[in-house]
Amino acid sequence: MKTNLSIVVLAALNLSGCGKAEKTVALEDQKMQTISVERGEYLVKTIGCTDCHSPKVMTDHGPIPDKDRFLSGHPSDDILPTYDPDAAQEYVLFSMGFTAAVGPWGTSFSANLTPDPTGIGNWTQEQFLRALKEGQWRGMEGTRKLLPPMPWENYRELTDDDLKSIYAYLMTIPPIENVVPNAIPPGM
Repeated sequence: MKTNLSIVVLAALNLSGCGKAEKTVALEDQKMQTISVERGEYLVKTIGCTDCHSPKVMTDHGPIPDKDRFLSGHPSDDILPTYDPDAAQEYVLFSMGFTAAVGPWGTSFSANLTPDPTGIGNWTQEQFLRALKEGQWRGMEGTRKLLPPMPWENYRELTDDDLKSIYAYLMTIPPIENVVPNAIPPGM
């Protein structure tokens, strides 16, 4: 009888301990997710994502990121001014909002990094990592390379954990509908 009672007590202790361990793991996962998002926000703010991916508003001190269009890429309704095509062979020209660049590669437009479907909202984490590690457009295999001035060659040196943190943060910002124009080849 004592043996049966001992087995029941041990089984009860094991079961109660299992529930606590699962709860502890869930809390740790939540804590790690919070840390990951916070790390991603820190990285986005320090490595210059807003420099090109956020439209600007002009102030007395020059252009600053437009908080209402944070990381939404080149505005779809923004018309580029005319320019001397010869200058684009010798210089890199930027739009006033720094969201479009013209050079020997043609014209490139900064992508919408918000979680809207017109941005990276339908991207997987794997696509995001491929875009920044391999420079693949939209993170899809077999596509063109990301165009200048996107410094993906630098960002590929970030750890996978850093890139996953950036992705986690970007998925928490407000989605903004903005279909960024396609790149324009040189001479077009």
